[in-house]
Amino acid sequence: MGGAVSAGEDNDELIDNLKEAQYIRTELVEQAFRAIDRADYYLEEFKDNAYKDLAWKHGNIHLSAPCIYSEVMEALDLQPGLSFLNLGSGTGYLSSMVGLILGPFGVNHGVELHSDVIEYAKQKLDFFIKTSDSFDRFEFCEPSFVIGNCLEISPDCTQYDRVYCGAGVQKEHEDYMKSLLKVGGILVMPLEEKLTKITRVGPSAWETKKILAVSFAPLIQPNHSDSGKSRLVHLPPVAVRSLQDLARIAIRGTIKKIIHQEALGKAGSGLKSPPRFKRRRLRRRRMETIVFLDKEVFASRISSPSDDNNNSEDMDEERPDEEEAKPSELKPDPPVNFLREKVLSLPLPDPLKYYLLYYREK
Repeated sequence: MGGAVSAGEDNDELIDNLKEAQYIRTELVEQAFRAIDRADYYLEEFKDNAYKDLAWKHGNIHLSAPCIYSEVMEALDLQPGLSFLNLGSGTGYLSSMVGLILGPFGVNHGVELHSDVIEYAKQKLDFFIKTSDSFDRFEFCEPSFVIGNCLEISPDCTQYDRVYCGAGVQKEHEDYMKSLLKVGGILVMPLEEKLTKITRVGPSAWETKKILAVSFAPLIQPNHSDSGKSRLVHLPPVAVRSLQDLARIAIRGTIKKIIHQEALGKAGSGLKSPPRFKRRRLRRRRMETIVFLDKEVFASRISSPSDDNNNSEDMDEERPDEEEAKPSELKPDPPVNFLREKVLSLPLPDPLKYYLLYYREK
């Protein structure tokens, strides 16, 4: 069982590898991937495999390979304020990364078949909000998850700007998937063993692009044996934010601007930022993409134009004339959460400070 890129030692190195292999191509997607540690979505006993470009499955819990998620994120062409529907939302890992880009005025919904997986996703989402410093670098569109079969979504549901399906879609369900999409929207799904991007360019006009050759586990068909009736899935209503929540967003945004202006002022006074930690480059071996998403699932890149003129698969280590860094210098200082520090220093009642920090623990 192989991967499209070499294994990393941590989340940042995994993202470095995905960038080198051209799976991650835009800054927004890169920032979202770096903000959420993939290992946080693994059970503790399986975290040793978190930074390998491989899928992981344990019972009903499932994560696709990083190269698949990165291709999906790039294909969705996400922007702040859009609405997103994740069919087969699983652990919520993808939905949370999408939420970092959508921002506070987006819509982020997920449909998941298994109730235990929804509970797992909610726990992981709560952990991210309460403990991750990355949360404060973004304005987050928190995902909402509902239980049900994604083939039974109520016909009166709203349409979405972006839709992703994380299971193989049978040809007879293609039109159903398209019906969930607004004009101008983008649908990404495995269709006929190809990860496919479909853009709705008009009420009945579509543009289709094949991205990857894949073999996903197929969508589970609805089971009507109990009553013979369909159990419609009702998605959350698009709610208007409360005035209190809008005030929190505005205050946090103002504080971030102040922090940015203060940083610019220090830079203008001649103070230099500390040098960034330079990751040691190791020799890597490019591998054919074989990604197991279920019992017999693989994925391979359809075309790789960058491979034609790229002979740098074996990356040289750092130049020998560069002085070897001391072990104590290899680890960068942990990043400072300036937003948190600024909020805690304000002359405000503690309950208001904690509200501005989303009651975060860290």
